[in-house]
Amino acid sequence: MKYLDPKADLTFKKVFGKHPDLLMSLLNALLPLDDDEQIESVEYLQSELVPELYEHKNSIVDVLCEDIRGRKFCVEMQMEWTTSFKQRVLFNASKLYVTQAKKNGHYRELRPVYSLNLVNDKFEPEENEYRHDYKIVHDRHSDRIIEGLHFTFIELPKFTPKSITEKRMAVLWLRFLTEINSNTKEAPMELLENPDTNKALEEVEITAFTEDELRAYDKFWDTVRTEKTLQQDSFHEGFEQGIKQGIEKGIEQGIEQGIEKQKQESAKRMLAKGLTVDDVALFTGLSKEQITNL
Repeated sequence: MKYLDPKADLTFKKVFGKHPDLLMSLLNALLPLDDDEQIESVEYLQSELVPELYEHKNSIVDVLCEDIRGRKFCVEMQMEWTTSFKQRVLFNASKLYVTQAKKNGHYRELRPVYSLNLVNDKFEPEENEYRHDYKIVHDRHSDRIIEGLHFTFIELPKFTPKSITEKRMAVLWLRFLTEINSNTKEAPMELLENPDTNKALEEVEITAFTEDELRAYDKFWDTVRTEKTLQQDSFHEGFEQGIKQGIEKGIEQGIEQGIEKQKQESAKRMLAKGLTVDDVALFTGLSKEQITNL
């Protein structure tokens, strides 16, 4: 059986943007929700509720939904990390939180917003942890929390299904996102045996897509490769320019240091021949303090 990569825009939305049961399973597995906070059902919201800020398709909000408690959930699949991505995520979640406000309403009616961000890139390379949860917490008392905005970032390339402390469904969903791609010939038995991930596998089977959808899929990955190439080229150009500037600055500093050294040697010889400090300062351009310290 041949599959398509579920991280692509087309496939990700086909799995999680059309099957609320699979989206609910993903959210319950990956968000830091206690047992009494588990999501029981979800209803999709229009993605236009959160404005698109970036030009590139592979960085916009993928799925928005609301549960029966009124809590809002924003799910994004980000192919590459950018320095401003956290700010964009904060803006989107805040916008979703603010749009709940109704005229003559009360602030206590506003429901929490959870932002789940799956990133196919490493943005904390010095850390082994692949999961990062954020909330508004007092800087000295971690038990003092302002409820409202919750953020979860997952670095997919760091994930390895080794920890026995992780939720089983979290491991299965992350294996689905990291192990299934266009090169997969046979899905892992653990994914086939689970009803949720098995249903998701059926959705990304290549036979389930039309020719137009397959062309859109290929175009998506071509866009991702192009953007990555441009970023790498920009990095290398900046790196090479930095080296060039560093060499030029080093040469300039070396010349200045050489001239200074030569002045000091000349000043020593002049002093040895009996010239006054004032005369040496006049001939060399050194200050009187520099000359007396020789």
